[in-house]
Amino acid sequence: MDMSVGQVAKRAGISVATLHFYEQKGLIYSSRNAGNQRRYPRQILRRIAVIKAAQNVGLTLQDIAEQLACLPKHRAPKKEEWEILAQHWQQQLTQKIQSLQALQTQLGSCINCGCLSLDSCALYNPQDSKPIHLAGAKLGVISTNKQSDTNGE
Repeated sequence: MDMSVGQVAKRAGISVATLHFYEQKGLIYSSRNAGNQRRYPRQILRRIAVIKAAQNVGLTLQDIAEQLACLPKHRAPKKEEWEILAQHWQQQLTQKIQSLQALQTQLGSCINCGCLSLDSCALYNPQDSKPIHLAGAKLGVISTNKQSDTNGE
């Protein structure tokens, strides 16, 4: 039995606007009845629960949409299909945790670094090779007023 927008929103604990937003982003889907009102299958509640859980652990809506696109739309996913989705997200979460742990470790050394350079900061600009080979503070060049240098002042 299909559910109305209001019924789904109430059961899922989200607003009707959130349901419309999720649908616009391709996270959920609905059909229309003869009166052009949205109708959702009951299985949509599980999909919404997965979306909310994934958001709570820090996954983006884009990450969620990409994985949900692999699941069937017109039937409830099988346990194996949910497991594949969970394994993929597990890998993403492991990478995020490792990144946050590295950030936690580097934060103190970054604050004590003294380079005051957003260009060569290993924490702010992690892909830059300069902070690996040279200290940021030693790379800084003090800007002088060339006009006063040429005038002998």
